[in-house]
Amino acid sequence: MAFPTQRKLFTIEDYHKMADVGILEPGGRWELIKGEIIKMTPIKSAHSGIVTFLLERLIIELHKKYTVIGQNPVAFDRYSEPEPDIVVAAYRKDSYRSGHPTPSKVSLIIEVADSSLEYDRSTKKELYAEAGIPEYWIVNIPDKQLEVFRLPAGSDYEKKEVLLPGEKVTCGSVSFNLEVKELFEGV
Repeated sequence: MAFPTQRKLFTIEDYHKMADVGILEPGGRWELIKGEIIKMTPIKSAHSGIVTFLLERLIIELHKKYTVIGQNPVAFDRYSEPEPDIVVAAYRKDSYRSGHPTPSKVSLIIEVADSSLEYDRSTKKELYAEAGIPEYWIVNIPDKQLEVFRLPAGSDYEKKEVLLPGEKVTCGSVSFNLEVKELFEGV
């Protein structure tokens, strides 16, 4: 007799307890997506440099207007706590020390993608759209382009724009713009 496959979905509380007691590899990079614990890929130099560049620019331009967060969790719901590369959230003087930002506080999420490109285009995009994140960018390192998603509707976004070096992006959810070529200098 065959038994149906059953899956155990982990909550944020389960996930944190596993980290606290050392079940998850200490120092490993993990995130909780729809009840599943996902091991994140190692960060390469281009990825790290682009994240640093964007954080510096966003912090300077949005200082005290928004809180800019790098590679830290966002509390989506009971079963999802992703760790995007960059989050631009409503300004809080405490920099979210008392709790991670929630989707209602987030204006922009940016993922920098090399080996995670398909995951960021599928699982992450669906998660962010379902949570109502107004704007989602993927810095696509392999193709040297910026993919911009706007207007969440269900599990997708109604608008997608692909920008190449030589073009300029203007964020629709916060006052920020950027020459796309700046993302890929030295890559």
